[in-house]
Amino acid sequence: MAAELHVELVAADRSVWSGAATLVIARTTSGDIGVMPGHQPLLGVLESGPVTIRTSDGGTVIAAVHGGFISFADDKLSVLAEIAELSDEIDVQRAERALERAKSAADDAAERRAEVRLRAVAGAH
Repeated sequence: MAAELHVELVAADRSVWSGAATLVIARTTSGDIGVMPGHQPLLGVLESGPVTIRTSDGGTVIAAVHGGFISFADDKLSVLAEIAELSDEIDVQRAERALERAKSAADDAAERRAEVRLRAVAGAH
């Protein structure tokens, strides 16, 4: 059996995804990080960005994550996000409209959230 880590992706309001993975890539305030089984313990602050999970069965799960923390110890990885949406839950047209509204209102935070949502969808296809 290949080495794997147990992943819990949790948003403030719900459990988003849970399962076995071989690699998780996330954006932290220190930069992008990849976590594989046997990684050194870590605790990091998440930036808005896509989180990519390579599942043990060879699949890929991508979520748009906004804020929160990532922690890893003993092959258990927790992504505790303020907001997290799986790429297949994102309404692309709604996200595109939100991006346009944010640009016209010069709302940088809303623009970043909309861009992350669209990147998560693009990465899943």
